[in-house]
Amino acid sequence: MTDSLQSALSDYETIATLNRDHHIELVQHRATQGIYVKKQLAVYNTNIFQELLLHPVQGVPKVIDYEEVNGCLTVIETYISGTSLDEILSTADLEFATITKYAAELCDILIQLHAFQPPIVHRDIKPSNIIITEQNHVVLIDFNAAKQFCSPDSNDTVLIGTKGYAAPEQYGFGSSSPKTDIYAMGVLLKELTASLPDVPAYFTSIINKCIELNPNDRYQTVSELKAALLHNPSEAPEKIKRQRRWYDWLLLPGFRGGTVWKILVSLPCYILLFTLCLSLEVKDTTRPELWVERFFCLTTFLSIILGTFNYMGIHKYFLLCRSKDPLIRVIGIILLDVLLASISLITMLMVQEIFFP
Repeated sequence: MTDSLQSALSDYETIATLNRDHHIELVQHRATQGIYVKKQLAVYNTNIFQELLLHPVQGVPKVIDYEEVNGCLTVIETYISGTSLDEILSTADLEFATITKYAAELCDILIQLHAFQPPIVHRDIKPSNIIITEQNHVVLIDFNAAKQFCSPDSNDTVLIGTKGYAAPEQYGFGSSSPKTDIYAMGVLLKELTASLPDVPAYFTSIINKCIELNPNDRYQTVSELKAALLHNPSEAPEKIKRQRRWYDWLLLPGFRGGTVWKILVSLPCYILLFTLCLSLEVKDTTRPELWVERFFCLTTFLSIILGTFNYMGIHKYFLLCRSKDPLIRVIGIILLDVLLASISLITMLMVQEIFFP
């Protein structure tokens, strides 16, 4: 590290701590009064920050300076004013058109990163690493997990990234490559569209292709992925809503997406459920009362299925079901199932009280 660069880094004064655990601070240049972000990284690839310093990428915070001392890298980069996509999702659901816009802009950023020689692979694409600016544009941050893709023959030995978003090759089943970012894009798109009541079939197929376990079965480049995303722009939410068929409300989970394997798994399960509930026998009840109990037994179990599998996007109306914490989300779904089942049982008791006192 040169004395001039050391001196340059000392020209920044800390004015606020943004994240104490990750050693991220807001700093101000003493001479220019410019506001920047200072990060101290224990896991990093110096070559990545050198490339970003020499060749800035649109949609990525510009690296101003960096310094490596005793196995720690200090980076000064431009401050991006905006809100993380993670925060946005915790308070509201995105419309389909907005999801497509953000995905296309993220593709543009990855296309630039993958165009480096060797390509830069981000390896940690997730909502908390995506900033939506005040102008409603996407910025990709946090490059401490990034690496340069050199050889497909070398395997990753240590997981660097985030579980749930990391591709299989990041667990040691291959070498991280641009296709690794494509996998994370698929997981991200799946999360962003989870609360939508209607997702176009072509978009679902895009997600499934992105998250193929074998990298060779995914899109080979981000350019291909972007072209697929924009291939059918006419499938706007308004048009989908207008084209909704009256019987779509009758389609149970497993049948709505038209996926063959889901239908084959769901069909025998529903047949078994209907058979058990509608053949229920209860002693000391009249025939009409028995059929009422059979009907509400069926609706009780169906309500649990509908609540568990987010029928018509019901989760978006319950805060706990939208939580980013998996445990809280599971608790929320369980409480929703209890609520729906209770409504069915209470309705049955009311019907019995009115018609079979």
